[in-house]
Amino acid sequence: MTDLRIAAVGDIHLGEDARGHYRKRLEGIEERADVLMLAGDLTRHGTLAEGRLVADEFRDLPLPVVAVLGNHDYHSNLQDEIAGELRDAGVIVLDDDGVVVQCGETKLGVVGGKGFGGGFAGKCASEFGEPEIKDFVRHTRLIAEAWQVALKEVQADHRVVLSHYSPVKETLEGEPLEIYPFLGSYLLAEAVDTAGADLILHGHAHKGSEKGMTPGGIRVRNVALPVIGRAYVVYCLAMNGEHEG
Repeated sequence: MTDLRIAAVGDIHLGEDARGHYRKRLEGIEERADVLMLAGDLTRHGTLAEGRLVADEFRDLPLPVVAVLGNHDYHSNLQDEIAGELRDAGVIVLDDDGVVVQCGETKLGVVGGKGFGGGFAGKCASEFGEPEIKDFVRHTRLIAEAWQVALKEVQADHRVVLSHYSPVKETLEGEPLEIYPFLGSYLLAEAVDTAGADLILHGHAHKGSEKGMTPGGIRVRNVALPVIGRAYVVYCLAMNGEHEG
């Protein structure tokens, strides 16, 4: 088996002025990657028109495309409709579940969803106090628990977690400390460390850093477009379990 090449990008925030332009930047991607992953915030305001535009840009690409939605995609409360448009275009959309994608001879398990916030160990919100705070943290906890279950159920040669929110604070470096709790949660990393994975991809932190690692040693990459500075970045998962990129 050859190494697995994963193309990824998040926070592309497409609007009508971008129609056709992103598609041009994807030409020949099948020669450089085996799968493409989209880490949320695909639209600007989560409108159905924007969702259809995104679907058109990624429709019927010559390699598997796996996506999650981001907070912008939820803004107009049309996230289900946007996910439906993407699925109609051949994009696999995860919602706190998993899928196995056949990439040549390699089975790739992808688990994930939007994720959510709450902060990081030692400086985080807890499920205590007012109902609103408890709901906020509970939402993230339930997401993390769903990911852990999905990771345990996926049978594949490699497992990758795809999120919008960050599981670690290292890839947020460059963002104001005050907004860290709204950019991710340690609960996401804790769940993945418990179940195991080869790589975690996320977006959301436009001013963050590309590389980080969970406490359990799983590599994390922030693939937000403003961070990577190009249409997509490619990471390699080697057959010996290590990866570069």
